Amino acid sequence: MKKVNIVQENEVTWIILNREELRNAIDEEVMDELLQGLKIARDDDSKVVIFTGEGNTAFCSGGDLSVFHKLKTEEEALGMLSKMRNVLEEIFFFPKLTVCALNGVAVGGGCELASSCDIRIAAPHVKVGFIQGKLGITTGWGGASMLYERLSQPAAMEMLMTAKIYKADEARALGYLQGIILGEPFRSGVLEWLTPYIELEKGVLEAYKSRFTGKLDRKAFSSRMRAETAECARLWETDAHHQAVDAFLNRT
Repeated sequence: MKKVNIVQENEVTWIILNREELRNAIDEEVMDELLQGLKIARDDDSKVVIFTGEGNTAFCSGGDLSVFHKLKTEEEALGMLSKMRNVLEEIFFFPKLTVCALNGVAVGGGCELASSCDIRIAAPHVKVGFIQGKLGITTGWGGASMLYERLSQPAAMEMLMTAKIYKADEARALGYLQGIILGEPFRSGVLEWLTPYIELEKGVLEAYKSRFTGKLDRKAFSSRMRAETAECARLWETDAHHQAVDAFLNRT
């Protein structure tokens, strides 16, 4: 069974995390399938690419701890972190408008994935949070670098440095979410919210997207993301991180 499903309809391409039983957690196969989905979306006629998850409990709980907690050293962590960082950089600089439709909770790496998208919208029950700090590490997939481009510096620092979990309305007030989807079913509500974007010509959307990515020096931005990954890998090796994850796994 595919861990990421691709659905093309109504001038959009859905890239859907398909591990509902594991809160749509990310492992290396998911990373590979996300890249395959991006290739499909790059070459098709869609105007908008929407990332979401199966179910209504979790959009993405971040990295699959049942797999990644086995990584103990800085070097082991760096390989995994770098692979997903490259995926998120591709999303961040993707030529089409990208939307994260948060169907459920997004924490840790799930928020990093959401931050790689141009727009974030969510169901009313959603909660989000960069909880990495509570696990003795920092964002390792480039999330901080991307968040500083999405939000004001104080708002980004608050989200990162407090490791707080926000309700949907709180995240909307902070500027992290651009909309809350009240319509049901959720995906239909997402499409309705996106109607003003989808009504425009594909070339118009891509031209405006390029004005955003064009203001960034991608080489310099990539360097910032790599430095972020290296910092996380260094902290990954520490006893503080492994003890925090052990405590988290034992609690859940």
